[in-house]
Amino acid sequence: MHDLNDMVTFARVVEAKSFSKAAQRMGASKSRVSKAIAKLERSLQARLLNRSTRGLSLTEVGAAFYEHCSRIAEEAERAVEVVSQLHSEPRGVLKLTAPVAFGTLHVAPALPEFLARHPDLSIDMTITDRLVDLVEEGYDVAIRIVREPDLNLVARKLAPVRRVACATPEYFKRRGVPRTPQDLRRHNCLHYTYFGTQGEWRFTGPQGDISVPISGDLRINDDEALSQAVLGGLGVALLPTFIIGRELQSGRLQAVLSDYMPLERHIYAVHLPSIHLPPKIRAFIDFVRARFGPEPYWDRPEGGRARVKARA
Repeated sequence: MHDLNDMVTFARVVEAKSFSKAAQRMGASKSRVSKAIAKLERSLQARLLNRSTRGLSLTEVGAAFYEHCSRIAEEAERAVEVVSQLHSEPRGVLKLTAPVAFGTLHVAPALPEFLARHPDLSIDMTITDRLVDLVEEGYDVAIRIVREPDLNLVARKLAPVRRVACATPEYFKRRGVPRTPQDLRRHNCLHYTYFGTQGEWRFTGPQGDISVPISGDLRINDDEALSQAVLGGLGVALLPTFIIGRELQSGRLQAVLSDYMPLERHIYAVHLPSIHLPPKIRAFIDFVRARFGPEPYWDRPEGGRARVKARA
């Protein structure tokens, strides 16, 4: 493989019709340019330029070779331009993944506004509760709901995930309102199985962490589906407010045990470590941080700024 830099230099000499002018345009010395052409001719074992007191002219071989070198030089300039553009304005394709419920309810509805701000950007989004491998699967950003993010990734905290014990007011009229976590033993507790905890709910209260055994007639691995069962009056569940915020605000659901909160998780945007973070990633993270945090809109009463408060 011949030196591509020498081939670009050759194209610039032909275009300038002079070693000195080409050197000036390239910011190099005349001797360096001349040596590059001589090296190229030796490696090709062919004369590319005729040199005379009148100037330079192409040989037949040089003319054919120049056609290819000029395209190489043009593509090299375009490659540099593309990198420059990608590092100045958000553009290209942002490959994104988000959990099913949060991605459907909050990330996807936000994308029209984000894309309107960045018309040179497009998004390839995967909604899944599977923990994707950003390196192996080529994702730029992942939205994750965890207690602690992976230490090998750069994590930006977006918002807290607040889960509340809740049911319909009609259910509590029938079965009574629990005042302490221990009262849940007398209730039909509908269990979300995705996090793997079996047969217990854990709270943080005035006396510290509490673990309460629970039982009920529904176990399910999807919290949106679980919220529908709760809305149907089946029982009590621990649900995130980013799913049931409107139902709490409207009174369709009633939160209880306000002094005993489930252990908190957070929503993070994570990406791979990078010395030069691409503008498309930076723009998206800035956007979702402003949209979802620090006090998420789903925890504000209708028309207000305060947090949704659980009712006893």
